[in-house]
Amino acid sequence: MREAVTLHLRALELERGASAHTLRAYAGDLGTVIDFAESRGAADDPDRWDLELLRDWVWQQNEQGLAASTLARRTSSVRGFTAWLARTGRTPADIGVRLRAPRGERRLPRVLTRSQIDEVLDDLDSRAADDAPSALRDRVAIELLYASALRVSELVGLDVDDVDDQRRVVRVLGKGAKERIVPFGLPAQRAVRAYLERGRPALVEAESASALLLGPRGRRLSTRAVYGLVAGLLAELPGTGPSGPHTLRHTAATHLLDGGADLRAVQEILGHASLGTTQIYTHVSAERLASVYRTAHPRA
Repeated sequence: MREAVTLHLRALELERGASAHTLRAYAGDLGTVIDFAESRGAADDPDRWDLELLRDWVWQQNEQGLAASTLARRTSSVRGFTAWLARTGRTPADIGVRLRAPRGERRLPRVLTRSQIDEVLDDLDSRAADDAPSALRDRVAIELLYASALRVSELVGLDVDDVDDQRRVVRVLGKGAKERIVPFGLPAQRAVRAYLERGRPALVEAESASALLLGPRGRRLSTRAVYGLVAGLLAELPGTGPSGPHTLRHTAATHLLDGGADLRAVQEILGHASLGTTQIYTHVSAERLASVYRTAHPRA
């Protein structure tokens, strides 16, 4: 079964264009079910893989206190694997088609207020006032995460030629190697221009190639560096929940909807394959509306 997992991951890479990050996540998820099957003496015997075994694995994972989102993702990974086993003739039927993770409480994503995002961007403007190359780069990173609602992997994967200054759009390679064109505004345009003129040239080294955002020694900026930057910026802001780059993506989507954007337009900007994924932001906006009502209405 471990060999089958390797072949399955290879198929995901070749057929669906799965990224290295996605493949690592799948490998980790499927490793847990293989380990569990080994503990039951069933790892190398497809005939002993059945729904009961998989449900026992789900129960074990649930007992470990995993977050509902993690358990749901692992269960989804296993369903995809068992479907592939059946499709390639390694098992007579898809044993995981009825496998479900326990339902957990659905949490709305963290969203910054307009004043909070303004505070973050004003802080970055102050840091970049003396044209320090790293400060100019950091301002571009945050501007694009918020202005274009990018995923962190999409941001660090940008090349210089992906930014069209005249049309104010950026070409993004998203999940499944799907390309999309996303707009950005005047503040982001000014930040990009300043960085390309006075920041990036000071950071360029032999290994920089065409990467837009450069880190130490001129290499492409890492996702870890962006996580650290965002966490530092959000640390002092009121509110609970995640403080990573995805919070800026959630914030951008919610602010677009609050401003009257069409849900399908937001779906295109975010690069969601399903409109249902985008609809969570309508719940965020509704929650914010209810909060304002409770605070402001005399008969709330």
